[in-house]
Amino acid sequence: MNQKLNQLLDKQKNQYISKTKKSYEMQKISEKYMPGGSTRTTQWMEPYPFYADNAHGSIMTDIDGNNYLDFMINATSLILGHSSEEVKNVLNTQIQKGTAYSAPTDGQAKLAKLITDRTRSMETLRFTNSGTEATMMAIMAARAYTQKHKIAKFEGGYHGTHDHVSISVSPKAEDLKESTHPGILQYPGQPKSLLNDVIVLPFNDIEKSKELINAHREDLACLIMEPVISGLGYLPLKQNFLQFTRDITNELDIVLIYDEIQSYRLAPGGAQEIFGITPDLTSLGKIIGGGLPVGAFGGKEEIMETLNPSSNNYKLSHAGTFNGNPLTMEAGAAVMSTLTKDKYTNMNSMGDSLRIKLNSIFDELEIDSQITGIGSLFGINFNSNKIKDYRSFINNNNLLTKVLFMGLLNNGVLMQTKNAGALNIKTTENDLNKLVGLVRDISTEIKSNL
Repeated sequence: MNQKLNQLLDKQKNQYISKTKKSYEMQKISEKYMPGGSTRTTQWMEPYPFYADNAHGSIMTDIDGNNYLDFMINATSLILGHSSEEVKNVLNTQIQKGTAYSAPTDGQAKLAKLITDRTRSMETLRFTNSGTEATMMAIMAARAYTQKHKIAKFEGGYHGTHDHVSISVSPKAEDLKESTHPGILQYPGQPKSLLNDVIVLPFNDIEKSKELINAHREDLACLIMEPVISGLGYLPLKQNFLQFTRDITNELDIVLIYDEIQSYRLAPGGAQEIFGITPDLTSLGKIIGGGLPVGAFGGKEEIMETLNPSSNNYKLSHAGTFNGNPLTMEAGAAVMSTLTKDKYTNMNSMGDSLRIKLNSIFDELEIDSQITGIGSLFGINFNSNKIKDYRSFINNNNLLTKVLFMGLLNNGVLMQTKNAGALNIKTTENDLNKLVGLVRDISTEIKSNL
């Protein structure tokens, strides 16, 4: 079976190489100056990435002239699609006025108001330039507020690349121990002391999580989590588990941080609105910047006061030369103003329909799979087990995943390499039909090689 599938994958790669000769040449040039030829690990793919030339709506065109129906949409961030008129208009205006100042602009307050008005948990907020910075600062604010040093996170949870969240993010199956804690260092050279300060919990397991949280309750400043797990095919956590995490953190005076950097696109107030759970702090990114670098963190005013230089509770300095830069603020405000409730409802309804159609394909072909996701987010997983946590997710068949990804790419559909994706307000029924039809065709070919 694997031999036939590997031959199919090799055939697909050769087809890709034949269509992307200019990208190959650019990759070789880029490799001279950047490790791997790029400055962002998620832009890498086998045998090499294609290079973008332009993009409009849901279509991206590479330097070889190939068009791709884009469901990766810059890691879910371009919710208005590529090159939206709303964003281009405000950027053109702001560029004439200036791109960065040492002084604040009214754009900061404008975007902050739009976000805090929508998001129940965010009484006040601060802007950063990335989601990594947003989660890092949220954790630092929780520590400053509680004056405790330990944090809790989940196995398989990704919150950026700073040290304290880079524990048990994507450990290999052979390295896993019976218990999720102590965790596993993500990178060589990380201080081993981190394993004492970061408590690693299992997703959707109330009893084991309760045991670990209680064991470290005296030192825990915060629990950081995604309500929808981006690294596991956009798996929404069970409602009772989300309620448990809120209840136990309330009971033990532990700050609950929601990382909604990707799930914020599900509703005006994010996934927390859908699930009816209000965390103490929230980290945002992606859609709130209009396609420009952005992050934000905010929550209860009493916690955020630790960042207020005019407050008696000021404890935490927060700098950043481009925090709240006027281009990002104007672009973000344009996006948030455009996203009416009807647009969320339409995208989420299309996402529901897509997941049903994808499920029916694999049921019909009798290929072990699970379609995960919620709202405008979706994931295709070749897995015979019920996905409930990291350990069940890593049973996904990597070879089938690669064959589907490369087959879609050769036919003009771009997904994340794990075959996860997101819709945008420009996504049409024809776009979904194209995706569904290609998934059916490629999966039928897969079936014939099993």
